[in-house]
Amino acid sequence: MKNTYPGEDFKIAIIGLGYVGLPLAIEFAKKYNVLGFDIDQQRILELSLGTDRTQEANIDDLQQVLKHSAEAGLKFSSDTEELRNCNTYIVTVPTPIDQFKAPDLGPLLKATEMLGEVLKPGDLVIYESTVYPGCTEEDCIPVLEKASGLKFNEDFFAGYSPERINPGDKINTLTKIKKVTSGSTPEVAQRVDDLYASIIEAGTHKAPSIKVAEASKAIENAQRDVNISFVNELALIFDRMGIDTNDVLDAAGTKWNFLKYKPGLVGGHCIGVDPYYLAHKAESLGYQPQVILSGRRVNDEMGSFVAGKVIKLLVAKGHDISHANALVLGITFKENCADVRNSKVVDIYTELKAFGLNVDVYDPWADAEKVQDEYQIALTASIDKKYDAIILAVAHQEFLTLDYSTIINGETSVIYDTKSVLDRNIVDARL
Repeated sequence: MKNTYPGEDFKIAIIGLGYVGLPLAIEFAKKYNVLGFDIDQQRILELSLGTDRTQEANIDDLQQVLKHSAEAGLKFSSDTEELRNCNTYIVTVPTPIDQFKAPDLGPLLKATEMLGEVLKPGDLVIYESTVYPGCTEEDCIPVLEKASGLKFNEDFFAGYSPERINPGDKINTLTKIKKVTSGSTPEVAQRVDDLYASIIEAGTHKAPSIKVAEASKAIENAQRDVNISFVNELALIFDRMGIDTNDVLDAAGTKWNFLKYKPGLVGGHCIGVDPYYLAHKAESLGYQPQVILSGRRVNDEMGSFVAGKVIKLLVAKGHDISHANALVLGITFKENCADVRNSKVVDIYTELKAFGLNVDVYDPWADAEKVQDEYQIALTASIDKKYDAIILAVAHQEFLTLDYSTIINGETSVIYDTKSVLDRNIVDARL
């Protein structure tokens, strides 16, 4: 093997400047010369001006690294020719699922082909996008070889370091979360580990192979998904019993080794997606996963359950469903975050509309244009009328201090709390 991978002179390009790529670009730019690349030219313009629509970046840090020095700094571009000046490429593009819940590697493989066209001898490509075990070496590397004409592990090298970004979390940020690293050879694995160790305060864990690193990311989110599906199933059972799930969890939680997961809507780009990648790989090997997919089925049904419960409560209070007005509070996939990817709140909205209700959705965190484009839902700009049903779907800080008495349409109105954060005296039911 030729030892031609980059040494200390890292010239880094971050491919994809979303929730994962931008914070990574900023941190690396404090120590290295970094090119932030994205095909969205509007995104490039906004970032070059020091603004971030995702609200994930530390704006002070962003503006600081935009002031270039000879040793470090951040530049943004959508010009693929500028990638030729780099020698270390970190891919952070989305890896969603399609309408059939199968992995959609389209963005990943397009980014990979683009890199193959600029790849040079000695270059290093590191993937952070969540994939199934084996994807880097079995799917991406052949694309790089074909597009570049170079030979893997002789002319160029690869690594994998799964992202652990938690959107909306201002405490557990990039540098404070331990990073798993890996490389295509032992020497490259050490180089990848050294690179991340230079910015990650929490330290790194060097996995023995790329496939192990890929698998570690897949099971992180699958484990959480399965645990949440268990308490969601309990919520479905306890609803029929007429007891409150959270009361049960509080009681069970007094045992020292009880894991206190909460029921809820499981959306977002990780927990609600990644288990399908693991299941896809298992099925390709002839194994039909039982626990993983059963958990997915339960979690995917929760939006419909909430909507159905609200309908029953309205009927019980004598409402004519076809003339009822409902307000859904929140559409992002989690609280105090602008990320609307794979939001399961949409399932509540769709189900209520199917029953004939007039439904408004209000979310001060979400980008109204993005919601319209992705879900064909027009967000209401303000709450300026009274409603027969109010569903707290996302626990944004603004909703915790809202005076609900001013927006309910009398005593027969229904308030449903999916997050169990409101005063129990004002809600009719909670998940």
